[in-house]
Amino acid sequence: MKIVSWNLNGINSTFKKDLIPTITKLNADIICFQEIKVSEKTIDPQIDELSSNYNKYWNQAERKGYSGVMILTKKKPLSVKFGLRNKNFDNEGRLITLEFDEFFIINAYVPNAGRGLPRLPFKLEYNINLIKYMNSLKRKKHVILCGDLNVAHKEIDLKNPKNNKKTAGFTQEERDSFSDLLNKGYIDTFREFIKEGGHYTWWSYRNNARERNIGWRLDYFVIDKEFISDIENSEILPDIMGSDHCPIQLDIK
Repeated sequence: MKIVSWNLNGINSTFKKDLIPTITKLNADIICFQEIKVSEKTIDPQIDELSSNYNKYWNQAERKGYSGVMILTKKKPLSVKFGLRNKNFDNEGRLITLEFDEFFIINAYVPNAGRGLPRLPFKLEYNINLIKYMNSLKRKKHVILCGDLNVAHKEIDLKNPKNNKKTAGFTQEERDSFSDLLNKGYIDTFREFIKEGGHYTWWSYRNNARERNIGWRLDYFVIDKEFISDIENSEILPDIMGSDHCPIQLDIK
């Protein structure tokens, strides 16, 4: 099974950048999109072509043109859940969970702490609730968390760590929050296969950052430890264009 996760930074704009041929070429069994920024009324009609071979599920934000997640899956899930079942967090369309025979997959777009960190407390509280939610699912079967988690965990996960210690996504509080997730019995799958730095999933549109590979690793596949023996590979696909993020891929035996 092949699973792909990708922050599109607006699905409608990505349709204009060869999204359909790209998805066709990837030929994934499950595709998780974040930051789709549309409603059923505003999404490009091309979604019908894209989803012709997939079952489509999405969670949209109440706020227009903001956030939102979507999952396309070739196999119909056993169940679908939207959000964390917490009214303080679920109006921004940030999470959707599909249940399959062997695992749950959670597609998440974790809040950004924001310039000047105004939403840092909100984000940390969101993460606490996300961990609790994952633990509740893990008692039933394996768990896969994927998406834009809006954190670079280690210094090797961004190009310029020394200059960004008070920047959203690399504050000590956010990094500790991600460490807390891993300490609860979960694994950052990419680091099981690649140990060195220089591998990123997001680049600013400014100053030719992508061409110069000045980026951050913000997108992840996280699994429960017991699931690791079933994972064949976890990789970043930096050559695929269309967004300021690139897709990531998880291969399961």
